[in-house]
Amino acid sequence: MEIRQRIGWNLRRLRAGREITQEDFATDSGFDRGYISGVERGVRNPSILVLERIATALGVDVVELLDARKANEFAEQRRGGM
Repeated sequence: MEIRQRIGWNLRRLRAGREITQEDFATDSGFDRGYISGVERGVRNPSILVLERIATALGVDVVELLDARKANEFAEQRRGGM
């Protein structure tokens, strides 16, 4: 899995785990909803400073956004119909 996709899946996993919509997360984190959507889809290339802001808004360490194992597990769950 490419790094942008990994970040996207982890952002989606963490946001969904907190039951936060993209719109609410965007408002709370100070980003545009379209930008957050792009990060989640792996089409945006966020800087390390953006990743830090996202992680802070989620209340996690930035390393959570880079976790390959968790991203792969979540992606497989979602693709499997969960």
